[in-house]
Amino acid sequence: MLEVKNLNVSYGVTPILRDVSLNVQQGEVIALLGSNGAGKTTLVNALMGMLKVTSGEIIFEGEHIENMQPHEIVKRGVAQVPEGRKIFPYISVHDNLFLGAYSNEAWHRRGESIEWVYNLFPLLKERGHMPARTLSGGEQQMLVIGRGLMSRPKLLLVDEPSLGLAPKLLAEVYDILHKLSEQKITTLLSEQNARQALTISDRGYVLENGSVVLADSSAKLLNSELIKEAYLGR
Repeated sequence: MLEVKNLNVSYGVTPILRDVSLNVQQGEVIALLGSNGAGKTTLVNALMGMLKVTSGEIIFEGEHIENMQPHEIVKRGVAQVPEGRKIFPYISVHDNLFLGAYSNEAWHRRGESIEWVYNLFPLLKERGHMPARTLSGGEQQMLVIGRGLMSRPKLLLVDEPSLGLAPKLLAEVYDILHKLSEQKITTLLSEQNARQALTISDRGYVLENGSVVLADSSAKLLNSELIKEAYLGR
C-alpha cells in the first residue's frame, strides 16, 4: 500500500531524515519507533505533504505522492491523527468529528461513518453535544482518532498517541488502537512507547537521528537487545 524509498527531508539546510525506506502492506499495523527528535513526526508530516521532500519517493497504491498537497493526499485515502491532541475546543464533539469527513465521498457517508465511530467510542456519543474542550486528555485522543477515521482512510497515520497521557488513559487509547488492528485498518503508528506499540503491531522500524537503524517483526523487536536497552528500560 505504501512504499517509502530513500527519503530525505531537511529543515532549511539541516537534514532531518536521511535515506529512510519502509513499506506498509494492506491490513498491517506498523510501529515507527524512536526517541524524541529521532524524526518520527517529520516522517509522518512528509507523508502527509506537510513538509517538502528533498529527495526520494513516497508511493501510495502505486502513485507517487511526494510533495503532493495535503488535501490531495487525504482524497487518495491517507489520514493523519496528529500528536498533541489537536482539537477544535469550542465546538461540539459531534462537529469535531464531522470536520474529518473532508472529501466529497466521506461527506456523503458521514452519517454512516459517525455511527461507526460512535460504536468504536461510545463515550464520544454520550458527549457528542458537549464542547470538545470539556473532554479529558484520553477522551480528546479518542476524538482525534475518531476524526481521522471519519475520512474513511485506507491508511491511518497515528502520531505519538501516548504523549502526555497517564497510564490508565494510555491503556484505554491502546485498547482503541487494538480494535483498529482487529478491524484490519492499515495503520502506521509513530510512538516513543515501544512496548505498547510493538504489542499491537505486526512489524516495526526504529529511527535514530533520522535514519532507519532496525526493522523486523514486532515479536523479534521486543526481544532485541537494542530495543530492550534503549526503550524498555533494561
